[in-house]
Amino acid sequence: MQLRLGLSLALSVFSLAGCSSMGIDNGSLDYRQTTTLEPLQYPEGTMARAATPLYPAPTVDVLALENAPKLVNQRGNRYEMPRPPIEAERSTQDNDSSSNIIGKPQLLKDGNLNPLIKIDGNSATIWQYTLATLSSLNHSIVGQNKNRYEVTIKVDQQTYVLRLSPVGASNNLAVFNADNSFADRERAEELLNQIYQNWPA
Repeated sequence: MQLRLGLSLALSVFSLAGCSSMGIDNGSLDYRQTTTLEPLQYPEGTMARAATPLYPAPTVDVLALENAPKLVNQRGNRYEMPRPPIEAERSTQDNDSSSNIIGKPQLLKDGNLNPLIKIDGNSATIWQYTLATLSSLNHSIVGQNKNRYEVTIKVDQQTYVLRLSPVGASNNLAVFNADNSFADRERAEELLNQIYQNWPA
């Protein structure tokens, strides 16, 4: 009974620890023991189509092999990718902080001559600036979409939807009617001009 209990306990510890932590060879370094094979030879007089290798093996210089990085674990029996250097982690953090930098707004028109504002940068930061600008203009916000950058506002007793659409690294701010059609061009241009002139950044 005690032998069974001890065996089951040992098996459960082994399964929880896993093969990788035990350092058991899993054959991931077997590629280093490969040898070069001669091209396929046919017996003389055989009629056969010439076989060209689909993926020919490249010829690697001996010095390159000697100076190649050792992608193995501490025991040297399993393939293991190296951890990224600390400098790389710092550079990604710097990139995250620089992603909050936004470009200057540009008043443009799309292919159908509907006015819009194009702004480069982080969508979340641009949207915060947009809401701050609307607040400074004293336009009453009727509703705000929680799933996307969209707010419903009332301007001169008319209801409009202001929507920020990310397009790659840029963002387009456009004015729509409540039925999702583009707003009247003159009214939309007037509202976007107000936003452009009062932009906080």
